[in-house]
Amino acid sequence: MQDQWGRREFLRAGLGGFGALSLPGLLRLRAEAASKADRNLQSQQGSPEKTAIILVWLRGGASHLETFDPKPNAPSDYRGPFSPISTNVPGIQISELLPKLSTCADRYAIVRSLSHTGGGHPAGSLQMLSGDPDATDKRFPKYPDWMSIAHAERFEPSHSIPNYIALNPVDRYDSFTIAGPTYLGRNYTPFQVVGDASKPDFNIPNVGNTSDAQRKRLTDRVGLRKNLDHIRRDIDHLGMMQAMDHFESQAMNLILSPEAREAFDLSQEPTEVRERYGMNQWGQQCLMARRLVEAGVEIITTEFDGPLCGRVSNWDDHAVNHHVFEALQYRAQFVDQAVSALIEDVYSRGLDKRVLVVVTGEFGRTPKISHVASSGGGVASGAKGTVQPGRDHWPRAGSMLFAGGGIQTGQVIGATDARGEDPISRRVGPEDFLATIYKHLKIDYNTIAPPDFSGRPTPIIREGKPIVELARQS
Repeated sequence: MQDQWGRREFLRAGLGGFGALSLPGLLRLRAEAASKADRNLQSQQGSPEKTAIILVWLRGGASHLETFDPKPNAPSDYRGPFSPISTNVPGIQISELLPKLSTCADRYAIVRSLSHTGGGHPAGSLQMLSGDPDATDKRFPKYPDWMSIAHAERFEPSHSIPNYIALNPVDRYDSFTIAGPTYLGRNYTPFQVVGDASKPDFNIPNVGNTSDAQRKRLTDRVGLRKNLDHIRRDIDHLGMMQAMDHFESQAMNLILSPEAREAFDLSQEPTEVRERYGMNQWGQQCLMARRLVEAGVEIITTEFDGPLCGRVSNWDDHAVNHHVFEALQYRAQFVDQAVSALIEDVYSRGLDKRVLVVVTGEFGRTPKISHVASSGGGVASGAKGTVQPGRDHWPRAGSMLFAGGGIQTGQVIGATDARGEDPISRRVGPEDFLATIYKHLKIDYNTIAPPDFSGRPTPIIREGKPIVELARQS
């Protein structure tokens, strides 16, 4: 059979993980890369420090009262059935649903005073991920998310592994798109890893091809460019072949790189380590995130949703969806194990200065418990028509966890009132959250203003400031 390597096959095998390429965007990327190089030369010698972020996203919004802000003295129609437990830091208590995290509170900080105006899942997510101040749900984001901006600022096409990887992507809520590069261009979308890495048949297509014959064919085809005539004819008249070089090279690096193969290969880990994280999707996503930051990846998102959440596969614990307390009890075991293991490894493996772990969702849940009939039976939900407790959307208060990143740990920042309804000290908004992330990644959020679709410079932060209490005291 004739050995052909057409345009469609090359794009599917080599570039599929990077999203569709916008050729005008490639030229802009080249110009931006040169501009960034100039800024870096002016501001410092050498490359920026290799910091990293792992975002654990709780899609749907976790109840702050059943996680990091328990209210045992609230009235019975607020507090729920679970008790707080003491952590290994005197004076800090969290929910009894998180016993493993209670033993490592000295290695993280809790923010209990997150507050914003985005009451719907799309609006709340867009406020948290991109800083969009609009309280209205939108079908698509207006501003690029922080991950895309960080990816654009730290882009290095010579890397064998993409610098922004989404392990179960943070990108959609039902029919709404909640994240994306928008006017930065699709060049800055993540390399996506989907599926359950705990399954024996899990694999990531086109990463670390190990067949010598396949490697030789790919090298001949792409390295020598003998069979890319169709691509050349399509784009040569635009004068963009050079712009394609870097992206073609990065795609081929990913396909052929043994380093990429090893970074994604969880079988390299001892069985006891995999079991410590949990032999389930969330646990193995966190383990893969740790392996990827050790391999040099700087931006990693991992979304906790799917079957481990219960019947409707997310944290949206309205009574029509879930019995909120059964749902939280069911999924907390997986969160507790995975996140505590990740935090433990970040510190024990010497990553705690450069790798920041963040656990959050788009908002908290209503402190007052509602009772509504279930819309269907299943895991953590009674049969259809069963009246059960729930908590609804609550952007006015929520909690976040920060670990690693050289921060001041073993502390609680901010507080909510006795019922958990509103912050009463140190309110933290979405742009404060974003500024904290940019500061850790050493991205100058005060001056960076990429042009929007109309060409107008658009600041990536408008009013936010980093959470100063996280800064380690000298």
